[in-house]
This record gives sequence, structure tokens and C-alpha cells, in this order.
Amino acid sequence: MRITALAGGIGGARFLKGVLAARPNDAVTVIGNTGDDIWIHGLRVCPDLDTVMYTLGGGISIERGWGREGETFTVKEELAEYGVEPTWFGLGDKDIATHLVRTQSMQAGFPLSDITAALCERWKPGVRLIPMTDDRAETNVIVDDPSGALDDAGRPLQIAIHFQEWWIKYRAQIPARGFVLVGVDQARPAPGVIEAIEQADIVLLPPSNPVVSIGTILQVPGVADALRSTTAPVVGVSPIVGGAPVRGMADACLTAIGVETTALAVAAHYGARLPRSASAGGNESTEIGGGFIDGWLVDESDSASVAAIEALGIRCRAVPLLMSDLDATKAMVSEAMSLAGMP
Repeated sequence: MRITALAGGIGGARFLKGVLAARPNDAVTVIGNTGDDIWIHGLRVCPDLDTVMYTLGGGISIERGWGREGETFTVKEELAEYGVEPTWFGLGDKDIATHLVRTQSMQAGFPLSDITAALCERWKPGVRLIPMTDDRAETNVIVDDPSGALDDAGRPLQIAIHFQEWWIKYRAQIPARGFVLVGVDQARPAPGVIEAIEQADIVLLPPSNPVVSIGTILQVPGVADALRSTTAPVVGVSPIVGGAPVRGMADACLTAIGVETTALAVAAHYGARLPRSASAGGNESTEIGGGFIDGWLVDESDSASVAAIEALGIRCRAVPLLMSDLDATKAMVSEAMSLAGMP
């Protein structure tokens, strides 16, 4: 079976471990978020791609959920002694090697998708990992100027900062006024992205951030249309359990776009792939339109929302969604496949 997943970082990577464990004979393609990518100290850093690669390749820091196991931070400490900013972004010494290889390859003219494939030759993650785009598409966050500056009308001056600065330096404590994916209008899906969605037997949306992970991938031109038109069922797993994100600060992101932090609200945000009638030249035909998902898993604690989600036209089931160990994650994957009618 051909499984395609759209994934962000930690939550997506851990879910994918369950996919590989539950479906060892299936071909898995992962479309990774690159909106988090950033230049740090002259190096190109791709946090979500690396988190997936390290997690599935056995090199991730289990405690942190990002970066390398057994990592040291000597270079970071030395840069801080020189007073070189940013001091808030921690590059580990082992991790720097990955970023050096990526940066040198980019400077030599290789696209990110080819570089990612080459890096995976070492880690052998067991999936085909593709960036959502080879082009620039970086998430910026609109916030009130942290300095307290005011505009000419005496209102808080709004500025754009890189997502990583908002997420790591400020811990998402500065209210986001909006998100802008800089460069996405000119971006194209990386080679293989659209085909992976169109040719899949099932498309999975792991419990990644619906705004700045899955939502970012959906903004790449052509991806949303491919999800709407693929013949494969599209099943998502709620990243919200009991009205709160299991990990991270998805609630701050959802609040910024006016979506409640509930499993029901996120399902409605993605929307159902509803049939619609289209008339062309007098001939009636049925097309897929509306949203992106056919099925939605919620946690048992959110079972009261199942009926409301199904009323949206989305098949729904309440199951345990905490990825406490590999067996629990495998069970989640099996439930997602079952919800799609897959063996």
C-alpha cells in the first residue's frame, strides 16, 4: 500500500514511527514542512525535516524530541562568548554537521529535495522524505513590537518576525496577530509532492500543528487542490486532546487565526471533502470540493464531539490518542487505516 503523510516536527515524527511499525510492508512518503526553515550563523537549518530524519533514523534526542542524542553545545557556547546573535537558537555540535552538508550542497546549486534524499542515505529513515517545496517559503509572525513602539496613530506598532524567533525566543507568549508564509506565492511543490498525494492509497495528516505545520504545507500552490482531488481517503489525527495541545503551542497559533482549541474546531478548520455538482456545457458532473479530510480521529476525552464532527460530513471515531509508547502509536495508526476502510 502507498501511504502519504504530511508532517511537521516532533508530533509528526513520532506518529510516523507508529506508521512504520504498524505497516512495515507499505511504501511511505512524507511531505515535510519547511516553513520553519531558517538561516542561522550562515547555515541553512530545516528543523522539521531533520526531526523526521533523526527520529526515524534512530538519532534523535529522546529527551528533547529534537536534535541529536548525546549532543554537546560547545560551538553555541563559544558563539555566545563572542556575543554573536542569535543566542536563543541552539545548534548542537553534531547537528551542525548536517547543516554544513546542506548549506554547502545548496551553495553548489543542488535543490533541497535532492539534498534531503542524500542526507537520508545516511539515516535510512524507512520513508521517502520530501520537502514541501525547494523554494523559499518561510513562516513569519505578525506581532506587536516587543519594544512597545507605537505607530503614528498611537497604536502598538506591528512587525513581522521569523517564526523561530516567536516560537523559541518568545515561547509564543507574544500574541500572534497573523502568519505570513513569505515567498509561497512564487513557490512550487518539490518534485514528487503532487504525485505522492495523487497516487497514494491513503493520505494521513498526523497530529502536527494545524496552522504552522500542516497548514503551511497546504499553502504551497497545488497541494490543497491535490488533496481535494485525490482518490485516496484523507484521514487526520487531532493534535488537540481535551481542549489543549498534547505538546507545543498550537493553541497560540489557533487563537491567532480565530479557531478554538478543540478537536471539533480543528476538524471544521480543515473541512470535509464534500461532493459538489458542477455544470460544464450542459453536462452535470460530480467533483470533490470543500475542505481536505474524509476522516478524523479524536481522543476518547473528546468523544462528545464525534456527532458534531460527523455532522460536518467527516467520519469520526474517538480512540486513545496519547503516543505514550510505540504500541499506543501503532494502535492509533491502525485506527486511522480502519476509519478509511483500509485493511
